[in-house]
Amino acid sequence: MFWWNALANTFRLAWTNEAYTHIILILPLSLALICFESKTVRPTMEPRRLAGSFLLVICLALGYSARRSGFIAPDVQLTLSMLAFVTWWVACVVFCFGISVFRAFLFPLCFLLWLVPLPNFLVNWIIVALQNGSATMACWLFQLARVPVTLKGVTLSLPGIDIEVARECSSIRSSILLIITTMVLAHLFLRSPWRKLLAVLIAIPLAVAKNALRIFVIVGLALRIDPGYLDGNLHHRGGIVFLMVALGMAGVLLWLLARSERRPDLT
Repeated sequence: MFWWNALANTFRLAWTNEAYTHIILILPLSLALICFESKTVRPTMEPRRLAGSFLLVICLALGYSARRSGFIAPDVQLTLSMLAFVTWWVACVVFCFGISVFRAFLFPLCFLLWLVPLPNFLVNWIIVALQNGSATMACWLFQLARVPVTLKGVTLSLPGIDIEVARECSSIRSSILLIITTMVLAHLFLRSPWRKLLAVLIAIPLAVAKNALRIFVIVGLALRIDPGYLDGNLHHRGGIVFLMVALGMAGVLLWLLARSERRPDLT
């Protein structure tokens, strides 16, 4: 009951704002990972009442402060409330099952932090970064294709046409999905922590490159075949196509990293 408002507002935000759509997938994914790993992991259950109680009290204090603070913006209040709520879940695991269980399921438990909605200022910063990165990479692609292009801010000037990479074209939803998917696959198929981290870090510029490729393809088709591509289905509904391309590239990267892990075992 204490966390109900924060949960309801978070999932309402996930249904209405594409920057938070990924939140809907996090809880089922985390539960699936816990069920999958519980088949191979048998940690010792040693409840830590004192440590768990300490964490639970901190979570309640943070959640109460976030709800009662009149000087904090509503979006930041929601962020703090959900952060306290996710930490409450983790504290419950420590309280009921102990540190060994927490360590055994460290990834799926920490993965729940994706449930915490970022405040507006951070989302806006990410969107601007995606806009600028996508525009810059798209400009490089046109230059590689020997198409005359100039870049001013987030506007690409090509022969006879100017293309602005708007906020709606930042593809924040598919970019976050790509990073989350890469993170889960890296956890499942890689053993080395630094390889897992490398895969996730590479997924970030890959998300920008995916959007740049989308801009390059759509504008190229519009220039060479039909200007209608600028407002066609590939523009408005074709994000899944380029997301699948990026996921394929992430899959190749994970395969290479997994193969590099197995190589020392063969010597």
